[in-house]
Amino acid sequence: MTDHLFTLHGDVLAAMRRGPKPFAKLAFVLSEAEEPADTALAHFRDRIASAGAGDGLLALWNRTLTTWDLAEQADWSGSPARTDARRSDAYDRLGFGGGLRKALDAAVPVFKEPGPTVISKEFASWYSRDAAAARSFYWNSYEQLLRRKGWSDEAVAGLDEASHAVVERLSDPTRTEAYGARGLVVGYVQSGKTANFTGVTAKAIDAGYRLVIVLGGTLNLLRGQTQRRLDMELIGRENILRGADPADPDALVGIDYQDDEDWPAKFVSHGGRPSALGAFDIERLTTRGDDYKSLLNGIGALDIQKQDRTRPLHDPVNLHRAAARVMVVKKNKSVLDRLIKDLKRIGPILSEIPALIIDDESDQASVNTTDPKKWEDGKVARTAINSQISQLLGLLPRAQYVGYTATPFANVFVDPGDGEDIFPRDFLISLPRPTGYMGVQDFHDLESTDGTAEETHIRGIYEDTGDRLQEALDAFVLTGALKLYRADHGVPEGPFRHHTMLVHESVRMAEHAALALRINSMWHLAAYTSQQGHDRLAALLASDFHRFADDGLPTPRSYGELKGYVSRARQLINAGGTPVLVVNGDTERDYTQPDLDFDRTPHVWKILVGGTKLSRGFTVEGLTVTYYRRTTQQADTLMQMGRWFGFRPGYRDLVRLYIGREEPLGKSRTVDLYEAFEAICRDEETFRTQLTRYAALVDGKPQVTPAQIPPLVSQHLPWIRPSARNKMFNAELVEIRSPGQWVEPTAYPTRADELRHNADTWRPALEALGQDLSVFVTLSDDDRGSYTRYQAKTAVLSHAQLLGIMSGLAWGRPDLFAPHLEYLKDASDAGCATDDWTLMLPQTSGPTSVAASILGTQPVTLVQRKRNARGVFNRISGVSHRQSAERIAGLHPLSDDDPFASQLHKPRRGAVLLYPVIDPDLGDPAGLVADGSIDPAKVVLAAALIPAASSSAESVPYVRFRAIDSSRLGEATIEVP
Repeated sequence: MTDHLFTLHGDVLAAMRRGPKPFAKLAFVLSEAEEPADTALAHFRDRIASAGAGDGLLALWNRTLTTWDLAEQADWSGSPARTDARRSDAYDRLGFGGGLRKALDAAVPVFKEPGPTVISKEFASWYSRDAAAARSFYWNSYEQLLRRKGWSDEAVAGLDEASHAVVERLSDPTRTEAYGARGLVVGYVQSGKTANFTGVTAKAIDAGYRLVIVLGGTLNLLRGQTQRRLDMELIGRENILRGADPADPDALVGIDYQDDEDWPAKFVSHGGRPSALGAFDIERLTTRGDDYKSLLNGIGALDIQKQDRTRPLHDPVNLHRAAARVMVVKKNKSVLDRLIKDLKRIGPILSEIPALIIDDESDQASVNTTDPKKWEDGKVARTAINSQISQLLGLLPRAQYVGYTATPFANVFVDPGDGEDIFPRDFLISLPRPTGYMGVQDFHDLESTDGTAEETHIRGIYEDTGDRLQEALDAFVLTGALKLYRADHGVPEGPFRHHTMLVHESVRMAEHAALALRINSMWHLAAYTSQQGHDRLAALLASDFHRFADDGLPTPRSYGELKGYVSRARQLINAGGTPVLVVNGDTERDYTQPDLDFDRTPHVWKILVGGTKLSRGFTVEGLTVTYYRRTTQQADTLMQMGRWFGFRPGYRDLVRLYIGREEPLGKSRTVDLYEAFEAICRDEETFRTQLTRYAALVDGKPQVTPAQIPPLVSQHLPWIRPSARNKMFNAELVEIRSPGQWVEPTAYPTRADELRHNADTWRPALEALGQDLSVFVTLSDDDRGSYTRYQAKTAVLSHAQLLGIMSGLAWGRPDLFAPHLEYLKDASDAGCATDDWTLMLPQTSGPTSVAASILGTQPVTLVQRKRNARGVFNRISGVSHRQSAERIAGLHPLSDDDPFASQLHKPRRGAVLLYPVIDPDLGDPAGLVADGSIDPAKVVLAAALIPAASSSAESVPYVRFRAIDSSRLGEATIEVP
């Protein structure tokens, strides 16, 4: 039966390519006379209000409204994307009334998760939404495939926006003068960066790019993974077959994927040869099994033919009729040498080809790591891969370079003055954390001390716990059984196809072999078929997995219900006679083991033992249990080893990380690897937050360009030792203005004399505290009436008093606080806009509370905060204390339920939370107090500040740099806003 309402709405919305228009008028024009009821909005409202999950009309409006909600640029609305105001603007233009709006909002809530953060130079607009829609053959195919794979409308619309943001910053492929943009896209480890660059590739070739070179890792395994993904989701069956009859076995000889269990069902189909459908074909110059080789089919395979030889290839007459060429190549010297040699043979047409180079894992091998001090006569010397990428960019003047990575710091430390290098001079785009992604927030309690992430997923390995390796093996068996149980009880089994455990202890291959042998022995002695083994698994189920099971997923109530699945899990893991695979080495054979092929092998249920090669770019499918004890002092190396990050649908609650908390580093030092991960993740999140803060345009112009990003990195990651590259930037961050943002220094000194000095500096403020306690109230955000209360001693300090204190303090890292201090020095409306400050010292009175006098002042409650591996505190202020401080500063509305904060509020008043902090490494607070006092050398007086909220348009976040003349070091010669 024809759904007339769905058909009409499809036609109406198709006429709204540029944005919402009056719906009733278009519906009247486009409706059929015999179906007049279809134009009635009341009919539409009733249909939406009663629609089920599979209703096509609801899905149509979900896609449309989400697309309008997420569009970063909408000439039909002045409201920001992802807001109720933007949705309201759409309804206004559609002419929808209150009842219909309410029904649509209930069915399709506004998607308010953050979008991509863009730091960019100004660029010439050429890729409008209309232009994208006019040529969208391959993007449309990719979008439809993603929806068939189960992507939500929000996820598809988000990918559309993020990939559009990249393509619009590339050069117009039809422009007369050649220009090669350079950009960088930053994702999260194992977060779906490939989906973004597949979308970028689809949009770019639709727009006119005719040569796409994907640099796909340093191993053929990784290159092959990327090739297969592009073939499956973008290039498609028809372009792979190139006219061969899929029913004729003889015609399929030499065509790859014939042994792939996903061929052809899961490979995108365009419904025929694209060139026969009014589009253009894609010619593959590499296959899944074959990297780029000197062209067997002659140079014509790279020589793009022109329809009109009197015009250049980039002329639209030629460009949009030419087939695109796509290749996925390793970052390997001999492979790239062959490619460069063939390109040189093509001749002058190279200067006419709009090309796109996508560099996956662009901080690996691509960056020039030669020492500038060793360059002869000042001439740049390049490492092999960097030199070859530079040659490619030189041979292809219309080539656009886009790097992709989760660890961007090496890329932004590239010398921006080297025009032949890969510094992202045109744009840097930070992708948002995808929905459903398990990242640092799921393994670390970053914002509070009472979170559950660590308790749920982390199993620490300490000296007194033993190595816990047997427990980790048991957890692997048990989680495999739980996956099988869930698959039998209605949970989609697709994500359970593979089940893996990763063991990463060392970089040495000899140790990998020994460890694999040990695990193999432990496996066979584990007695998983005996009562002893079952008792051990039953105890682990009760003590661990029952406690943290997701209530929304089926979990057996007793081990007896799981016992049969344990037997099946053990069989799958032991298939082939061994549960262990060693993955290491420098040759391809180490990575082409059949049991490690996640694409062709129906079930990979194995324990993988390896080192570095199991980290960078390698996706370990089904990873559930990780055993990690390897130390490193490189932040990007450590982050790339975080293979436990990723998507874990149906088994997030089963993920466990066994990690060393007291691992030896050097001869006399131990490190906490969990804490180290937390530290670099915090720094990376801070970097992303900084980018977000300065991404907004001011007066229509960027606040920060890519060349000004590195100081943000160097400020927060000094221990990575980026100094040699950092000096190339010739820039110094001198101020961070952050109205409405907390300023919370965490790098305090450790020397006794400096701590005493700081206590003496704060003494006038401590003496100004009142004797009476104020009671502050933190209200819940869910409007349920819940709240928490805390007491605090308070005082009001003039801005001059506080500035004098902050200026006089000693710091563990003065350079981290100096840019904030510059901001605080300006109390005008353009600065921190603050005349005075409420000083708040939260107090507790429980049985474990300890108070002490500092330098003879009245007693105050001591708090404990631990320094991390870098010697700085992760956080000072308590989350529950912030709301009242923000209310005083004008960031929260006043409330009768928080009367003391309301009384203390006044315009141009900020708030300071001050804590007398004891590092647990110095001892228990009670043991440090003598006769009611504490030695100031044992106390860190740590503060968090929130300047007054300003209604002035002058008070905006921005950074200020000074450029340094290398011939006059230390002298500010140019102020760069």
